[in-house]
Amino acid sequence: MSKAQLTDFDWDRADNRGFGSGYSASEKAQLEQLINGTISPVAEKEVVKGIVVGMNDREVILNIGSKSDGIVPRSEFRDLTDLKIGDEIEVYIENQEDPNGQLILSRKKARVITAWDNIQKSFDHDLVIDGFVKRRTKGGLIVDIYSIEAFLPGSQIDVKPIRDFDIFVGKKMEVKVVKINHANNNVVVSHKVLIEKDLEAQRQQILTNLERGQVLEGVIKNMTKFGVFIDLGGVDGLLHITDISWGRINDPSDLLHLDQKINVVVLDFDEDKKRISLGMKQLQAHPWEALSQEIEIGSRVKGKVVNVADYGAFLEIMPGVEGLIHVSEMSWSQHLRNPQDFLKIGDEVEAVVLTLDRNERKMSLGLKQLTADPWTRQEIIEKYAVGTVHKGVVRNLTNFGLFLELEEGIDGLVHVSDL
Repeated sequence: MSKAQLTDFDWDRADNRGFGSGYSASEKAQLEQLINGTISPVAEKEVVKGIVVGMNDREVILNIGSKSDGIVPRSEFRDLTDLKIGDEIEVYIENQEDPNGQLILSRKKARVITAWDNIQKSFDHDLVIDGFVKRRTKGGLIVDIYSIEAFLPGSQIDVKPIRDFDIFVGKKMEVKVVKINHANNNVVVSHKVLIEKDLEAQRQQILTNLERGQVLEGVIKNMTKFGVFIDLGGVDGLLHITDISWGRINDPSDLLHLDQKINVVVLDFDEDKKRISLGMKQLQAHPWEALSQEIEIGSRVKGKVVNVADYGAFLEIMPGVEGLIHVSEMSWSQHLRNPQDFLKIGDEVEAVVLTLDRNERKMSLGLKQLTADPWTRQEIIEKYAVGTVHKGVVRNLTNFGLFLELEEGIDGLVHVSDL
């Protein structure tokens, strides 16, 4: 249009015609329908899907079907190293139009909202989800699920106690959501519940097929002063300290250690209470059966004192074979004393076999028999000849007199008429 034409143009008439007055009503309706078909209604504070239509080093441009494209910082796509135009991405609509007329989107917030939705869905439907153990923390582990950090308590890692949490760090682990605290944005997960579910069927099978005398393989999961608990594959049994070895032991840790695999025999079980008594020494022949036939009454044996009681001491000849040294067999003296005056636990001594019953597995021993009876010694008879004078210790008083000990094993009576 020339300058003269612009001067002659009737602008008032053009304004009166109105914008778009050249279209008919049907054409306007058709155009509105086309526009509405390409622009989707969007609402703020919701997650939608967008298509990547452009990107540079700083920003990613996405089309969510709105009247304008949205821009998201490139830093929110660091986990997507192969991002390209045409990819479909979930984003969160923060603002439909900022002061500059720009649509504001956030992929970071979309991931958080989607993650919490997935976590809630997993909790509601009791789903198994894949997690990644990021690090250990006080009392447990931190597990990444849907990019949200969840807490896995140490007691929920396995059915058996875990002493080293570090072995799980950096590894994948299947878990279930067991607790959600939306107020504090806390999630608690468990791996133990998955194991327990698998073990329940196995536990029932073990209990159903359990028989006395059955030999099973188990793993030591816990140790106490009175015995150890054995994991038989879903059900626990107690191996009492007295059933660990034929010999005496003061603590199960003297022979066993945690996580050790051992064979045990079923001694007894209560199916209702799910209590199983186990034995380990029963897998070996009783030591009495291996006791040398050369040992007989009058034989001398060597051993170690394993227990001292008020009435005597027990001498272990070999693990599982013990003999009792009664206090009366410790000295030729007629005056009984405390066995601890003669022996203490751990002493290695020699003794004489006084009685032996292989069927009853009993043996009595003596210490004083290692020396001759003082009354049979010739020098004693000469020393205490009639008419000799001696000093002694009063050991006993009676109505008819008193007993005087001249030396160990040699007593004399002073009758009341001779006092």
